Amino acid sequence: MPEVLSTTRLRQSKLKVPGTTTIITGDMIRDLGIMNLVEVFRLVPGMVVGERGSNNQVTSYHGTSQYEQRRLQVQIDGRTAYRVSLSDVEWIAMPVALDNIERIEVSRGPNAAAYGINAFLGSINIITRSPQDTAGIEAYSSVGSRGHLRAFTSVGDAGQDGSWRLSYEKRKTNGFDAQVEGGERRPFHDGYDVNNFNFDGIVTIDTRHSVDIRAGVLDGINEEDQFKSGKLGATTDPDIVMDDYYLQARFNGATSDSHFYHFQTNYQNQERRQRWTVAIPAEEFVTLLPPGVTFPTDQGPFIADLNEDAEESRLEFELQDTVILSPEFKLVSGLGYRQDTYRSETFFNGEGHNYQTRVFANAEYSPRTWVTFNAGGNWEKTTTTGEGYFSPRIASNFIINNNHAIRFVFSRAVRTPDAFEQSPDWSYRPRNVQPPFSALEGARFLVADLVDQETSTFGETLEEEWITSREISYFGQFHLDKALMSVEVRYFDDYLRDMISGVINEEDWYIDNNVALDQEGVELEASLEFSGTLLRATYAYLDQEGRYTGDPDKLPPNTQQRAVDLLGRLSARHSGSAAWIQDLPLGLTSSAAFYIAQEVRDTRFKRADFRLARRVDHTNFSYELALTIQHYIDMEPWISPDNIIEDANQYFVEAGIRF
Repeated sequence: MPEVLSTTRLRQSKLKVPGTTTIITGDMIRDLGIMNLVEVFRLVPGMVVGERGSNNQVTSYHGTSQYEQRRLQVQIDGRTAYRVSLSDVEWIAMPVALDNIERIEVSRGPNAAAYGINAFLGSINIITRSPQDTAGIEAYSSVGSRGHLRAFTSVGDAGQDGSWRLSYEKRKTNGFDAQVEGGERRPFHDGYDVNNFNFDGIVTIDTRHSVDIRAGVLDGINEEDQFKSGKLGATTDPDIVMDDYYLQARFNGATSDSHFYHFQTNYQNQERRQRWTVAIPAEEFVTLLPPGVTFPTDQGPFIADLNEDAEESRLEFELQDTVILSPEFKLVSGLGYRQDTYRSETFFNGEGHNYQTRVFANAEYSPRTWVTFNAGGNWEKTTTTGEGYFSPRIASNFIINNNHAIRFVFSRAVRTPDAFEQSPDWSYRPRNVQPPFSALEGARFLVADLVDQETSTFGETLEEEWITSREISYFGQFHLDKALMSVEVRYFDDYLRDMISGVINEEDWYIDNNVALDQEGVELEASLEFSGTLLRATYAYLDQEGRYTGDPDKLPPNTQQRAVDLLGRLSARHSGSAAWIQDLPLGLTSSAAFYIAQEVRDTRFKRADFRLARRVDHTNFSYELALTIQHYIDMEPWISPDNIIEDANQYFVEAGIRF
C-alpha cells in the first residue's frame, strides 16, 4: 500500500490520508525522459504546464491562477520555495537537480491546514534523495534540440557516522525557435543558462538523533526578449541575472519509537538584476514631467537605463512533534515562524518585511478498522494584513477492506495578498541619462502617475481570498493474477470568494477582491504494474464559472469580464496523460508518454514522448545511454502565439555513468 509523507505531515497509508495525493517517483521522472522539473507536473491530474513571456515556465492546479502561480505552496525538503515579494514560483531557478529527486508529492486540494496561507489550491513537496543512498560518483549529460543541455555530477560517501553528497547541475536551453513580432516571425531571445550547486549531509549522533545539513548556490541568466518583456520603450533585452543561495539545518530526535520530533531552520536569499535601456520620444516623455518642468520637444528621444533589481530573503523556523499514542490515534503538531525581507529601489523604494507566525496540528483517529477520522488546522498571523486566520480540514475515510477506501473531505483555506500586491511603492529612477535630459539622472518617476487614473486601484488595501472545498474520492488497489492495479478518483466542488484579480503593469493597475469562482470536476489517476511493466494514465475535467463581484461602477463591463477571465487563464477543461514504461531484454528500457491539455486561451497541447535506454552494469560501475524523442502532434503554439517550435520532432541524447 503506497504511503503519503507530507499531506498532513504524518506518514499515512493512502487509505487513511485525508485528501487525494499524487506521488511521482524520481525513477519515473528519469524513465520517461523528462527534461526539466516543471514538465513533471503534466503527470498530475488537473495541472497545466506551459511558458509565458520569454520562456518563463508556469504550472497551475485548476487554473484559478494568473501567470504568477501565487496559489500553490511549493517546498523542497520542507523549505518554502516560492518567492517572497510576489509569492510566485520560478521553476527555472528552482534549486534542486532533477537527478537528486527521490519523489514529489502533490496534494490536490487546499492544504493550508498543514502548510499555511499559500497552500490555497494544493501543495507540492519535492523530496530529494538521502545522501545515504547516493554514495559514490555519478555523472550524467543530455544534449538535444533547441540548444538543450543538462549536465549533472555528484560525489558522496556514507558511513556509520553520517553521509554527504556534493552535486552540480547545469541546465541550459535556447528557448523557442521563433516569436511573432509585427506580424512576422523573428528570432526569440528567450533561453536560460543556470548553474546549481547543492550540498546534503547527515550527521548521525546516535540511533535516535541526527542532524541534516543542506546548502546550495545557484546563478545564471534568464534571457528576456525586449519585444515581449521590455517596458517603457526598451531598446535592449532586459535579461535577468540570478544569484541565489540557501542554508538549512534540521535536528531530528526521538524519545521512543512512538514519539519523535524535529527542529528546522533555513535561510535563503534571491537576488535578481534586470536592467535595460529605453528610448522614449521626447513629445511623449515631456508629458510625464512634473508641472513647471519643460524640455524642448524638438530634441532626440529620452535615453536612459532602467532597472527592476530586487533582492529577497527568507528566514524560517519550525518545530514539529509527532506522537503515536496508540495504533488508533496519532497526533502531529508544531509551531512556525517566518520572516520575509524584500529590497528593491524600483518595486518598494527601499526595504520591507513580512512576519508570519503559525500553529498547526492534525489528529488521525481510527476507532474501528473500517473508519479513520482526520481533523487538522493551521492558525496563522501575518503582518501583510495584520490579521490572523484559521484554515481547517476534517475528513473521514471509510475503509472498505485492506485495499479500498472512500474519503469525504471538507477544507477551507486562505491566501493573503503578497507584498507587491498589498504594499507597492513602484517607481523608476533612470540612470545614465543622455542630454538634453541629464538633469533627470536619478529622478523618481512614480508608476502610480503612469497608470490609467480612471481604473487605478494602486495603493488600495486588499483583503484575503477564501476557498471552501468539498471532496469525495476513492482509492483502491486490485491484486490481479500477476499484476497490481491502482485507481484513484476524485470529485471536487470548490467555492472561491474574494479572489484578487486584475492587471498589474506600468500602464494598468486595477487588482481588487472582485471575482467569485465556482468550480467542480472529476479527476482520475490509474496505474497497472506487473513484472517489468508500468502503465499509468490520468485525466481531469474542470468546469469553472466565474462572476465579477466588485464595485460595478469601478470598472467598465469589458474590463470586469477581463478580471474574471484572467483567473481562468491557465484553466484547461480537459487534460491528461498516459505513460508506458517497459523493461526489455539486454538491459533495455523503453517508455512512451502522451500528454494532452486543451482549451487554454483557445490553444491545445498534444505531445508524445518516446525513450529507449540501455543500462549496463559491471562489478565496479554502471552506465546508461538513452535516446528521447518528443513529437508535437499539434504544432499550434501552446498558450502564447510566440511559443513557436518549428520542428515537430525534438531529439535528446543522454549518457550517464555511476561508480
